[in-house]
Amino acid sequence: MDLKDQLKNLFPEHEVPEEPQEEQSDIWLQDEPLECRFEKRKGKVNTIITGYTGATEDFKILAKDIKTTLGVGGSFKNDTIIIQGDYRDRIMDILKEKGFKVKRVGG
Repeated sequence: MDLKDQLKNLFPEHEVPEEPQEEQSDIWLQDEPLECRFEKRKGKVNTIITGYTGATEDFKILAKDIKTTLGVGGSFKNDTIIIQGDYRDRIMDILKEKGFKVKRVGG
């Protein structure tokens, strides 16, 4: 007997509300691949993602999702996502899981 069954026995009149379904973000997928490259800016290592042709808001959502998944800092400027650190392989895996085509540029 699990906890839900025990609660039903104690409170038979209580109705359990259904849990809301998590909404999938409908990010527009494109035909051309995103470019994922490695750069050093002011002596710091960065991963730059460019080439998204969809809505800016969708790209911002994608940037936030990548940053929270990796647990790193970064920013969104001039239609590019800048992630602090060299995370090209992990970012490419994340983007491929979301259905994007990704091209590794440089090294």
